[in-house]
Amino acid sequence: MQTRLNPYLSFRDNARQALEFYKSVFGGNLYLSTYKEFHASPDPSEDDKIMHGFLDGANGMQLMASDTPKSMEYSVGTNFSVSLSGDNEAELRGYWEKLSVGAAIAMPLEMAPWGDTFGMLKDKFGVHWMVNISGQKA
Repeated sequence: MQTRLNPYLSFRDNARQALEFYKSVFGGNLYLSTYKEFHASPDPSEDDKIMHGFLDGANGMQLMASDTPKSMEYSVGTNFSVSLSGDNEAELRGYWEKLSVGAAIAMPLEMAPWGDTFGMLKDKFGVHWMVNISGQKA
């Protein structure tokens, strides 16, 4: 799989509605996973919130989004990240290492509950990045 770079939007409690709207605009297929599916929040009120949503647009456009848990800061205007994803481990780890210089690591690059290697950081310029290496095994 080729490495992809795409926007990742964050919402507070309305990611499902936003992604359904964007699907009506761009078409394609919408895939949604909840916090409950991955036991990703200790707060039962977040069970049906979107942990990860992926819109695979009809013309190749891709958009990802999620609901920000109550335990994390959320601010409109800074509610986006840049996502790097693919299965080329060496390439993606290389990007992670370079982006990490002077960065604030929010989540180390390590095995995630969904089976991929995943990490999040805010680079030295204040840009939020997510790196997901698919198909990695513990």
